[in-house]
Amino acid sequence: MGGGWFSLALDAPQTKGDAVSFTTKRRVEFRDTDAAGIVHFSAFFPMMEAAEHELLRSLGLSVMPRALSTGGSDSAESTVDSDLQVTWPRVSASCQYLSAARFEDQLEIEVKVAKVGTTSVQYAFTFLRDEKKLAEGMMTSVCCRLHRFIGVPNADQGGCDGINGATENEVRLEKTPIPSEIRQLLARYQ
Repeated sequence: MGGGWFSLALDAPQTKGDAVSFTTKRRVEFRDTDAAGIVHFSAFFPMMEAAEHELLRSLGLSVMPRALSTGGSDSAESTVDSDLQVTWPRVSASCQYLSAARFEDQLEIEVKVAKVGTTSVQYAFTFLRDEKKLAEGMMTSVCCRLHRFIGVPNADQGGCDGINGATENEVRLEKTPIPSEIRQLLARYQ
């Protein structure tokens, strides 16, 4: 089938009443469906994740710090200096199915920032086809700093056990408060 799995088209923010939502479009592909051509329940979760990525990109953010996603630096402890260089692992996801979506349907996915906590953000998703609500989902992501330890000696090499117990080429996540700049950007869709 043509196009990528996440063939998304961005729309401008949509205003419905007082709430502003981010909207993206996606055509249902064959791989998303079961033998009857109906979207399998599990396919909604990657669609929510892709819509979250698109929302973050629309704000000039990413789910992965660029310096670390491209291999980082050659230093013993590679961390990103910028406060905006954070990553967003998901800790919770749910979806309620209201009506079937089918192969080649053009879905509209609305994303709203439902809640911004100290270290987490909760997104609300609405899946629509021709303005008919098909599904509603929720997803919670946590703000983390990504630390990559490169070339750190470990106990097997006769050296120390790494920095704070890290071993060679280990990647660690550290939950961190959401930077105020990101909090302000997310508020656009709250």
